[in-house]
Amino acid sequence: MSTKRCYYETLEVERDADETKLKAAFRKLAMKWHPDKNPGDASSEVKFKEINEAYEVLRDADKRAAYDRYGHAAFEQGAGGPHGFGAGFASSFSDIFEDLFGMAGQRRGGTGRERGADLRYNMEITLEEAFQGKTAQIEIPVSVTCESCSGTGAKAGTKPKTCAMCGGAGRVRQAQGFFTLERTCPGCHGRGQMIEDPCPSCSGSGRVTRDRTLSVNIPQGVEDGTRIRLAGEGEAGLRGGPPGDLYIFLSLSQHEFFQRDGADLHCRVPISMVTAALGGEFEVPTIDKGKTKVKIPAGAQSGRRFRIASKGMPVLRSRQTGDMYVQIVVETPQNLTKKQQELLAEFEKLSSGATQPEAAGFFTKVKDFFGKAAS
Repeated sequence: MSTKRCYYETLEVERDADETKLKAAFRKLAMKWHPDKNPGDASSEVKFKEINEAYEVLRDADKRAAYDRYGHAAFEQGAGGPHGFGAGFASSFSDIFEDLFGMAGQRRGGTGRERGADLRYNMEITLEEAFQGKTAQIEIPVSVTCESCSGTGAKAGTKPKTCAMCGGAGRVRQAQGFFTLERTCPGCHGRGQMIEDPCPSCSGSGRVTRDRTLSVNIPQGVEDGTRIRLAGEGEAGLRGGPPGDLYIFLSLSQHEFFQRDGADLHCRVPISMVTAALGGEFEVPTIDKGKTKVKIPAGAQSGRRFRIASKGMPVLRSRQTGDMYVQIVVETPQNLTKKQQELLAEFEKLSSGATQPEAAGFFTKVKDFFGKAAS
């Protein structure tokens, strides 16, 4: 009869534990009993082997079913016994490799090819250009694949050689305690290849700098800060690697007449005191290079807004259009002649609360306030 400890007890889980609980328990115990975390403690190595063996069985549905039915006897004749790691050790240990060493995802192939960097280009456009959309031509210096070596970095007629230190893998192994760890090859810096005779045109990088003219399509309705991506138009990759992308960042220059708020446009129009009192109309320009009339009713107050539907900016990638808002500002007369001053003074004498109801109401409240304070 087997004297081995129950796998469920080894992982400190219930028999109905699901995959998530099993994995969490394995990580916790494996990190606790890892030999490198317990130097000089021989028992930790034994416990770590028991934990791995238990997890290797219980994480597999078929093996777990066999264990639940026959116990340890189900594996006495198979691989992965009590003193070995079995074929699945690497896969189970990879679950905690990141937690122990923080090296997950760092493996690289030995091709030596690296993706090029992304580039940024800042472009300023006018509000009218954002309204209409445009196709712009830009010229930028970028790194492109070297024609002399076709991006290999090696002189014409030669080829890069496989790194002798790592055998082209880009990684080298190093024994550390109980395990063998991998690190980037110091000879080829992870590329897997060495260039003994570099290309004179690109000095072995596989790319050179050239000025490139590109066409950029700016759609209608773009806003300040809009980003346009041109795939594959960034820097060329090292040694034939894929190119990066080019990102165009748009900024809108200040307009002399309009202020933008999303898809809506706003403008302020000064009008005379007489126009505000008697009413009238005036024309204002629109962003589509047209013009429209704004009718002012008699007695309009400063700050009043008038909405002109569908005269704003187009909404990006939509058929919708914003509105235009015109705000009037009543301008107080300045530099009056003596005659104008006399006429205004006469007008003031003839005025009553009916002509200026807001002012009359305010000063009535002030008078009542002081009257109550005095009593």
